[in-house]
Amino acid sequence: MKKLIAALSVLIISGAAYAQAGTAVKEAGKATAETAKQGVEAAKGATSSEPEKTVHKAKSKVHKAKAKAHGNAAKAEAKETVK
Repeated sequence: MKKLIAALSVLIISGAAYAQAGTAVKEAGKATAETAKQGVEAAKGATSSEPEKTVHKAKSKVHKAKAKAHGNAAKAEAKETVK
């Protein structure tokens, strides 16, 4: 009986740790994707004419802000996972 309780408690604890680590990995992936989108929009802004150039630069700034937010969230989740 004691072994069963010990095994169940290990499964519960490992499941919770996996859920927290999964969130951190997901946020890190989102940050990477937004950074890539930012690069694409910056490149489009550098090669396009003036009306579109402003739009691409604005989109690039939005992607940069999203990447920073996702990066901060991933960092916070990683800290919570370690605790």
